[in-house]
Amino acid sequence: MRLKAAAIFKATIRTVVQILIGIVVTTLLTACASQGLEKMAPVEIPTYTEDEYKIGVGDTISIRVWSNDKLSIQVPVRPDGKISMSLIGDVLAADSTAESLADTINGRLLEFIKNPQVTVIISNPSSADFQARVRVTGAVTSPQSIPFRSGITVLDLVLMAGGVNQYAVADNAKLYRRVSGEIKVYRVNLDDILKYGKLETNYLLMPSDIITVPERSF
Repeated sequence: MRLKAAAIFKATIRTVVQILIGIVVTTLLTACASQGLEKMAPVEIPTYTEDEYKIGVGDTISIRVWSNDKLSIQVPVRPDGKISMSLIGDVLAADSTAESLADTINGRLLEFIKNPQVTVIISNPSSADFQARVRVTGAVTSPQSIPFRSGITVLDLVLMAGGVNQYAVADNAKLYRRVSGEIKVYRVNLDDILKYGKLETNYLLMPSDIITVPERSF
């Protein structure tokens, strides 16, 4: 009986220790997550800048060669980032500006044409539509990934997603934003926004922002 009682006592102690360890780990993880949240409001990044647009895969570009209609074309940028032209073959276009691509094509054509004058116009910048999207995931009715529009807010995006679902922990929602190459995380109080009209955390969104809404754990 003593041996049995001792075994039960040891098992009980082991269980209690495991529970305590679990509580400590959970507390530490929660503390770390809280420390990762920014205390200030999100940094607003200029929506429009004077930086030149970089050509991306899927963009359609118009290339005009002065006094040479046969070489003037309109082409999409292929998945490998290149386009094809008569005389010079494949040319890498992705990550170039319109001006730098025109200079590249102009230099290649010099082998075949005297004093070519090349103009490049981005007629359909479709890659920007994907790069500049905003997204909401997690405990919402319909997760969304939509093209960014100037003036869109947290509330706009959540409403487009049909609002939060019944499992949402709305006041633990987070906004993820890339600032100077670093991901910043901000708390969003969706309960305050949706139920009480408190708009302190109804932040203006920026391109590539992500909102996550966690679910309750059962």
